[in-house]
Amino acid sequence: MFDPKQHYENSSLREVIVEHLFVGAALQCLWNAGITDAEILRSEFDGFGYDLVVTWGELVRHVQLKSGVELKKVGISILLAEKPSGCVIFIKLSDRLELGPFHWFGDRAGAPLPQIDHFPSTKRTTPNSEGSKPSRRRHYDVPANRFQRVETLQKLVELLLGHPLEQRT
Repeated sequence: MFDPKQHYENSSLREVIVEHLFVGAALQCLWNAGITDAEILRSEFDGFGYDLVVTWGELVRHVQLKSGVELKKVGISILLAEKPSGCVIFIKLSDRLELGPFHWFGDRAGAPLPQIDHFPSTKRTTPNSEGSKPSRRRHYDVPANRFQRVETLQKLVELLLGHPLEQRT
């Protein structure tokens, strides 16, 4: 039986499930559009500001995935801005981990992440030994209103690739 505490008591598990669901759904969307030469590569750990790398032809996109039941400010590493064509996708989740709608922070395919270093610094989630929560080095909180709402996975994949998708019936 579902317990709402699962969302925070098992947040690491939830994050892995959401990433797998997203990758599978995005690949299915590409498949249905007849695109079989795109790749989605997963980072082993989030040490450089991204979770996934999406490639298609000459396009290389570094993607930071975030998820939750409500979009709030999102802490983003400046390292993502150093990657070509970086972007952030926030996935709204239902209690049953159904994906969508989505929220997008990025620029057109091939363009770098919009500038983020003018936003407030991200604070650590856990306090240090003195009880304060210092700023995370080179991480900035991008407000929710800077994200573009994207209703469908197909529209999101089109933003990622910079190319309209024609779905096969």
